[in-house]
Amino acid sequence: MSSHAGSAARLAPLTRRRGWALAALTAALYVALDQATKQIVVHSIAPGARRNVFFGIDLTNVRNHGVAFGVLSGDGVAVTVLTIAAVTGLLVYFALRASRSLLWLPVGVVIGGALGNLVDRAREGAVIDFIDVHFWPAFNLADAGIVIGVLGLLYLVEVHRG
Repeated sequence: MSSHAGSAARLAPLTRRRGWALAALTAALYVALDQATKQIVVHSIAPGARRNVFFGIDLTNVRNHGVAFGVLSGDGVAVTVLTIAAVTGLLVYFALRASRSLLWLPVGVVIGGALGNLVDRAREGAVIDFIDVHFWPAFNLADAGIVIGVLGLLYLVEVHRG
């Protein structure tokens, strides 16, 4: 089998049901990973404290009351409504394309990241951030997943455009 034929076989369309199942599993696993890492930080680093783990990277224990990087800080209802609207839009997009190869992966990661941060908002009234790279506001795995997932989604949309 040629490498091109092998690639085509791996990227064959999924059934819609399997696409949804894979996206849901990915989201669930990502929420679990996000929440586990946040709880490790909450139980091992005092609020506001920081611990260096590598040159230029610290672990810290801070709360973000806004959306990304503190935007809309203090307006929890607006943040929650915007998050739910974005997730709903993504789910509608995915519903129309659930059988598209690999689309389940970035969709699952984005949904998992969004849900991980919503869990924090419901439980704590703010998002737990803990990765501090000094040149960027502190963030968490949910935030990283949302950014990486959106980039992956954009890539797949572009690849399948033609």
